[in-house]
Amino acid sequence: MNKDRIEGSIDQAKGKAKETVGKATGDAKLETEGKADQVAGKVQNAVGGAKDAAKDAAEKAKETVDGK
Repeated sequence: MNKDRIEGSIDQAKGKAKETVGKATGDAKLETEGKADQVAGKVQNAVGGAKDAAKDAAEKAKETVDGK
């Protein structure tokens, strides 16, 4: 797990909290910001997942070349 996945998960949690507070207080702007933060966190998490997958693939390719 890399930094992008961790930060993405944190951003999703923060966004959910903002959305909940926005709904509870009737603040549509805060609610919308929370939803946007959640989407941004999901994107960042996906980027981190892609980086992890690429790193794993590169390591496997190197092991194959090295004959391990």
